[in-house]
Amino acid sequence: MPKVVRFHEVGGPEVLKFEDVPQPEPGRSEARLKVQAIGLNRAESMFFHGQYVYAPKLPAGLGYEAAGVVEAVGPDVDKGWVGKQVSVVPAFSLNDYSMVGEVVLAPVEALAEYPAKLSPVEGAAIWMQYLTAYGALISIAGLTKGDFVVIPAASSSVGIAAIEIAKAEGAISIATTRKSDKKAQLTKLGADYVIATEEEDFVARVKEITSGKGARVIFDPVAGPFLEKLTEAAQPGGIIFQYGALSMQPTPLPLVTVLTKGLWIRGYTLLEFTRLPEKLGPAKKYIYDRLADGRFVPKIAKTFPFAETLEAYRYLESNAQVGKVVITVP
Repeated sequence: MPKVVRFHEVGGPEVLKFEDVPQPEPGRSEARLKVQAIGLNRAESMFFHGQYVYAPKLPAGLGYEAAGVVEAVGPDVDKGWVGKQVSVVPAFSLNDYSMVGEVVLAPVEALAEYPAKLSPVEGAAIWMQYLTAYGALISIAGLTKGDFVVIPAASSSVGIAAIEIAKAEGAISIATTRKSDKKAQLTKLGADYVIATEEEDFVARVKEITSGKGARVIFDPVAGPFLEKLTEAAQPGGIIFQYGALSMQPTPLPLVTVLTKGLWIRGYTLLEFTRLPEKLGPAKKYIYDRLADGRFVPKIAKTFPFAETLEAYRYLESNAQVGKVVITVP
């Protein structure tokens, strides 16, 4: 019997349990995947902590991203999928499907082939990060050559994807990290500028870098009190994406600055994007093409074997990583 990871109560990684389950049979519009690798995301940590945008229906599984081989498909699904090496796009609720397991079901519309030159570990580190960044920076903000874009928490997989997208579009990336120990790595990964926010005057540095204009686009997963500084660093008419709440603190709105600058504060999640086929199709092509030609390279921070899933999520929550944390499945 294949093993999966589930939780019966909310809390830290200690609530995650390995369970044996019968081999699942795909229903209509579903495929069964023999999993080879699983990409971890902050969203899943928030899910089992009970802090995500929707509550878990207990007992619950978890996991948005997996790479593996299609073993079987539902009666209405093209049999041509069987035997293909695929990865899974986060285009579903974690209450409906979960990817942390040896064998899992996935909706067929969430399957995507990835360039053959990538390994399964890299294949499990594609869609959440690149689609999240693409949806905000390209589809909504229309990032273009010469734009200044601020990327807080830039050592995350999504932050690194945003750096790569900025470079591909000719924009100028200003990455932030709390301390200077990650600055060299972020520079090596393509950031044009890196600011250590606990050691430098963030607003003054942005104004210096932008010659006083401020940043047109800010792509922030942190929120909390730092929003005030982000509004000060934004150019008039700029847009601030809030796509996460890593600070877990209240986020007061600096109303006077927002009003006087005419700023856009845009709440954003990946799911508003991946569930619309007319948007998802062009996004997948944009990402696939740049993975294939080497402009995008998934950065893997660390891998853990499936048996160490709890340790992998603890490492994710430590914020020590630069890039994606991935579980490998034998």
